[in-house]
Amino acid sequence: MFNRFKLYLKNFDWIILAAVMLLVVFGLVEIYSVALGQGSVNLLNFQKQLLFAGVGFCGLFLFSFFDAYFLKSLNRYFYALAVIILTAVLLFGSTVRGTKGWFSLAGFNLQPVEFVKLVLILFLASFFSGLATKVKTARHFFLSLLGAGLLIALALWQPDFGSAMILGAIWLLMIIIAGFNRKYYLAVGISVLMIFAVSWLFLFKDYQKERVMNFFNPGANAQESGYNISQAIIAVGAGGLTGKGVGFGSQSQLKFLPEAQTDFIFAVIAEELGFFGVLLILTFYGILFYRCWRILPQVKNDFGIYFLIGGAGLIFIQMFINIGMNLGIMPVVGLPLPFVSYGGSSLVSLLILVGIMENIIIKSKISF
Repeated sequence: MFNRFKLYLKNFDWIILAAVMLLVVFGLVEIYSVALGQGSVNLLNFQKQLLFAGVGFCGLFLFSFFDAYFLKSLNRYFYALAVIILTAVLLFGSTVRGTKGWFSLAGFNLQPVEFVKLVLILFLASFFSGLATKVKTARHFFLSLLGAGLLIALALWQPDFGSAMILGAIWLLMIIIAGFNRKYYLAVGISVLMIFAVSWLFLFKDYQKERVMNFFNPGANAQESGYNISQAIIAVGAGGLTGKGVGFGSQSQLKFLPEAQTDFIFAVIAEELGFFGVLLILTFYGILFYRCWRILPQVKNDFGIYFLIGGAGLIFIQMFINIGMNLGIMPVVGLPLPFVSYGGSSLVSLLILVGIMENIIIKSKISF
């Protein structure tokens, strides 16, 4: 047992861990900086994030030594649990900023859809890896769509457009990797347009419609619905090369920038640490993606390949959308910057995801 533990540690990808830890540290520094500008009472958020980071890294190490292929065998049970929890939050959950997507427990808010993203990757990786030697038919395509679509519909019902978008993007990425006939992608496009039209007419709240409209012209109503984007763009531009220094960002410290700890923490980093700080953050993400890409040829089974691509894809897509929100090139859909933004559910779920990816990487390097 001890020898196996040593072997796992030897083959652990410490570079991925270092990149993730540095991203978390960046987030903690900026959350602390924002808290200083809002008064000492708000250091509670920094303390909570510190606790979330501790729990998340424990989960990372636990799942890195837990057999990912055993998790594969339980994917249907995890999927069923995800459906039950998303239904339960609609019935018994708390409403935050117009979205009924949280459970309130002992002073903490748990957002189950963050863990559902991980479950969808596990479900689709298991489903598509089982088709590796079979002809991928329309039946397989639409079964996967049905599985993902149910989770997307429950997320839209909250309504949480950002998470629904991420779940849809995960499914789209996985079917592209699976290599279905291109004619099915037309069906995807039509389905997305239909879902968007129905959501616009019956599900979206007024503020969500405003966010989409602000995507096309964020400066049109800079003092009202476009205020967040406008202030984020100002903050990003104000940082220059080296930034104003931690704790000295005028937009965040003087409370001009709303949601500075969550949706717009990238703008805080850009203002306080400048171009070099942003470059450093992007470098850490790049190291994570590069290490995942580099290990793919060594992974011995399709499940591991699908899961690694799905996990890295989730982090990349969410990173891209969040940064796009801060630059005014994407609509504000309430998505955190992975590992950096304040939010326990997002941080813990992503660290567990990295743990499972680490286990797949370890298993690709050793055999018993």
